[in-house]
Amino acid sequence: MPSSTEITELLISWSEGDAAALEALLPLVERELHRIAHNYMRQEQAGHLLQTTALINETFIRLVDQKRVRWQNRAHFFGIAAQIMRRVLLNYARDQRRLKRGGKNIHVSLSEADAQEAETSIELLALDDALNKLAALDPRKSLVVELRYFGGLSVEETAEALKVAPITVMRDWNLAKAWLAREIEYGNQGSATH
Repeated sequence: MPSSTEITELLISWSEGDAAALEALLPLVERELHRIAHNYMRQEQAGHLLQTTALINETFIRLVDQKRVRWQNRAHFFGIAAQIMRRVLLNYARDQRRLKRGGKNIHVSLSEADAQEAETSIELLALDDALNKLAALDPRKSLVVELRYFGGLSVEETAEALKVAPITVMRDWNLAKAWLAREIEYGNQGSATH
């Protein structure tokens, strides 16, 4: 298992334009990217058209395109990777909803799988809306959720990435979870009455 220091050194070299560092970095981060992608895909319905490997590939392509990022450390890298994976899945969910609402594909019948996938997409979009509202109110709490929930980072890794104490991460995590649950529930009640 590669050390955090080794990954950090390669990230910094890559930020400074060393293409060889990127080649050396890929095999070291691939396993962790797979774990994060698996966490995301575990939340999706069985039979999801986007597979874990495709999510990892799309994420890595977007990570390589991050020209302006000055990588700080391993936690920073995986935090950004988690944010990118979330955006890829959100874009996919939005595209699926658009197609089901009269896009290019014609659906002949509705199946239980379609209903479950639509429900998961709606839940993911509701969470995204709530996270965006939280980010406007308290960006750090929103980042804590992204790093812990989506990125699978520990309290200590999240604290390192955000440069705060672990107790601050735990407090933010607990408050953010409660706020998000209330916001999503309120949003669901509001949409049910309309």
